[in-house]
Amino acid sequence: HARCYSCHILENRVFHLEPLSPGQNDWTDEQSKSNFEIASQLVVPGDPASSKLLLHALAPDAGGDPFHSGGRQFESQDDPDWVTLAEWVRKASAEDAQQSASNARVYVTNSAGNTIDVIDPRTNEVIQVIHGIELPHGIAFSPDGSRVYVSNESDSVLDVIDRTSGRILAKVPLSARPNNLAITKDGGRVLVGIRTTPGVVDVIGTDTLTRSKSIPVNGSVHNVYVTPDGKYAVSGSIETKTATVIDLQSEQAVWQVKFDRSVRPMAFETNADGSTSRIFVQLSGFNGFAVVDFAKRTEVARIKLPDHPGGFGAAEGRTGTPSHGIGVAPDGKALWVNSTLANAVFKYSLPDLTLLGYVALPEVHPLAHVPTSSVPEWITFTPDAKRVYVSNSGARSISAIDAETMKVVAIIPVGEVPKRINTLVLR
Repeated sequence: HARCYSCHILENRVFHLEPLSPGQNDWTDEQSKSNFEIASQLVVPGDPASSKLLLHALAPDAGGDPFHSGGRQFESQDDPDWVTLAEWVRKASAEDAQQSASNARVYVTNSAGNTIDVIDPRTNEVIQVIHGIELPHGIAFSPDGSRVYVSNESDSVLDVIDRTSGRILAKVPLSARPNNLAITKDGGRVLVGIRTTPGVVDVIGTDTLTRSKSIPVNGSVHNVYVTPDGKYAVSGSIETKTATVIDLQSEQAVWQVKFDRSVRPMAFETNADGSTSRIFVQLSGFNGFAVVDFAKRTEVARIKLPDHPGGFGAAEGRTGTPSHGIGVAPDGKALWVNSTLANAVFKYSLPDLTLLGYVALPEVHPLAHVPTSSVPEWITFTPDAKRVYVSNSGARSISAIDAETMKVVAIIPVGEVPKRINTLVLR
């Protein structure tokens, strides 16, 4: 389709097709493989109606993307090519998703235990414990799953771990004490938030395992993320109450959002074309989250979590971070938000942000004291979005939750003060 091709060979497109050489009428095998890998990122396994690859090219009056300025490759859902794609998403991709879910691993950094626990979601049991990293904080993985990257607060290094053996392969010196980290979509760079002023994000090349650059940002960095389309990184600062957006092509800060409170965890929602639509930002002293319109570059709403269930955080004096841990499910249909005050995780529908309910988290029963909150810290998901995992830092456990029924299916014992958790899919 000429119009689709002429638009999607542009480098700035999330769905980027390989360009054809002059006189070339079809893609090579390598180009087709690259096209397929990009296209696969724009489908929701088993759900054609939610798959951007199918909706973006479908006419709006047939249920397609109403914001697509070009397209209309398919005038109806009866088009033979559209039907073929839909069947692939329903069947083959659903099988692939089930396989990837069964091969997922949930990694937990235990910040006071100097260990990392690895959970198999099929059994909800710890199958591996990685030792030798004091004060582990953030965790990320190479795209092929062979390496695990961990920010080490004690030694101010990036630890590089062999995933299979758990052996530390390298310790990469950082510019100062790190907090959270992220990895670029192509796996070529690890971005590490540095928790000292004036504020930088260290860039580590994964081929050389050296620090190539420190990107200046507004304020010391608590958390750093890469947007789902891979184009930007976003850092958050507690001290300057600022979220800074970094262009990953130029490796420079390009804009920022100022808040009236310190910036805590963030999560990202995407548009139909895969670009970033909104950022959901947790803030110090606020039991809820702010909503940032990415295109407008400004906060557009602030959502307060319900007061009930509740009573734990306030009684314990933990009002500084009443809500910590937030995540958009992989299928893009729900936002999950932790609350220390409520000792629960809340579920909102997307894109309308309707509250769907909550799941209570474990109570902690200290000897001769009243029960306290489990102090939830972080959220991750299985790739099929069917399971939600919440780290309970005060309870030394992980809650595994059925996303549809909103019921706890397992409480998994882990190390001391579990904080960051992340999901690895074995390739």
